[in-house]
Amino acid sequence: MSQARTFGKGSRVLVLGATSGIARPLVLEFARHGFEVILAGRDQDELGTMAADIQVRFDTRVEVREFSALDYDSHAEFWAGCGEVDGVVCCFGTMTDQAAAERDWEQCRLMLESNYNSTVSILNRVALDFETRGRGFIAVISSVAGDRARRSNYIYASAKGAVSAYTEGLRARLYPRGVSVTTIKPGPVDTAMTWSMSKLPLLAEPEKVASDIYRGIRRKADVVYTPMPWRFIMAILRVIPGFLWKRLDF
Repeated sequence: MSQARTFGKGSRVLVLGATSGIARPLVLEFARHGFEVILAGRDQDELGTMAADIQVRFDTRVEVREFSALDYDSHAEFWAGCGEVDGVVCCFGTMTDQAAAERDWEQCRLMLESNYNSTVSILNRVALDFETRGRGFIAVISSVAGDRARRSNYIYASAKGAVSAYTEGLRARLYPRGVSVTTIKPGPVDTAMTWSMSKLPLLAEPEKVASDIYRGIRRKADVVYTPMPWRFIMAILRVIPGFLWKRLDF
């Protein structure tokens, strides 16, 4: 497969966590542009329904594979079974209640592992293959929360901050080999993860976020903030002095 086919019609993209609120419209973006799509996740029935819908709407090849982010021992076999893939998008992750995570280590560990450890486990394997082949693209959904931790969500923010740091280093490692790594930093998105929350600023529609992600991957952006105003909002928040930041109740 030529370098020209790394991103475009006929390329194969693996979407991990394909049933998530952001992944669903993103998969449609890829299919609309002629990509072959591998849908990976735990809910095989839901993935099968998605695959059937995509094939009818876009007449492109769709595969379904079972993937458990927290089953680290299965990742090597899973990746080997995917065959030759041109790009990988990580859309899985969990945000549990901050107060519950502070009291219950199992809740805390779930948030840390589902967002960070699992991402590193699968992408370490992807990176080795892409590095050897000298082409490919990787995109990972992090969060604006990872740019600066607030008292109300610092455990989740710490996991997403770690994801951002990991992808930054991975990007530097793979750049000389022609592999792009894009870190996606959405603000609050109108998905199941945020339905129980109130007063969320700039709540974005998943379709808008998916479109921003697709365009960011296409232009090999290092970091994509979505919606765009979050780039400027976070730039301001990052320069607030620590002695003031710790006094902010949000």
